Amino acid sequence: MRIPPGPVAVAGGTAELLADADRDGSWVLMVDGTPQSHVDLDDPAHLEFEYVRRMGHVLDLAGQPGAALDIVHLGGGALTLPRYVAHTRPGSRQRVVEIDQPLTDLVREHLPLPRHARIRVRAADAREALATLHTAAADVVVTDVFAGARTPAHLTSAEFAAEAARVLRPGGVYVANVADGPPLRFARGQVATLRTAFRHVCLLAEPGTLRGRRFGNLVAVASDVELPLAELSRACARDPMPSRVVDGEDLDRFTGSAQPVRDVDAAPSPEPPAGVFGR
Repeated sequence: MRIPPGPVAVAGGTAELLADADRDGSWVLMVDGTPQSHVDLDDPAHLEFEYVRRMGHVLDLAGQPGAALDIVHLGGGALTLPRYVAHTRPGSRQRVVEIDQPLTDLVREHLPLPRHARIRVRAADAREALATLHTAAADVVVTDVFAGARTPAHLTSAEFAAEAARVLRPGGVYVANVADGPPLRFARGQVATLRTAFRHVCLLAEPGTLRGRRFGNLVAVASDVELPLAELSRACARDPMPSRVVDGEDLDRFTGSAQPVRDVDAAPSPEPPAGVFGR
């Protein structure tokens, strides 16, 4: 029987690791009652959370199949995606920015990283760390940052999107977790915001969330080159909870009259309703 460690005080409140009763070797990282990450130590290619699986599809289709990539992860949690990339793309160089050092210490101690994984974790604010990176330094930038259950305001603006675009190499891909619910005002604004920095943008989302029926996670994908929409659509359709890829005119209609968000008027993502994400 696996004995999980006790709760640990972190910047977001209290963090604890809970054993997943349905999968041996699997753990769920909870921060103040919100599930933040799921890790399967026996099978790092398994992505339990639906939105993380969609982000995994984006990473699978970035660059040449199976080739090593340079990836910047803003937000670390239990390092689920870095473990996935280390397994599916051996030799990838991954830089993770996680502001909460006690959280990283908890994860490193009880969910150790693969021995040969090239994963470096830095304790810093995501935007401040991004600003220190060289231009054209990464193939992929992943943003999955939460303070409690909300994305901080300074990671939602056009200025932040421009900084992410600067760090990407030509042909690089930006992918972000966008948590929102009816009427999806935040998600619409994020699409408009990303379009100020990238020529091509799409959304991956479960239909019920996309139609504004429930609060959920949408995945925003952006690049200066055309995105692999057909391949993404096929991958998302095969998932246990299928999702849609929204682009082009459909994305125009979704975005509507939403305006880009600037630093001066940026706000955090909405607070999830009670009962959502296990809260």
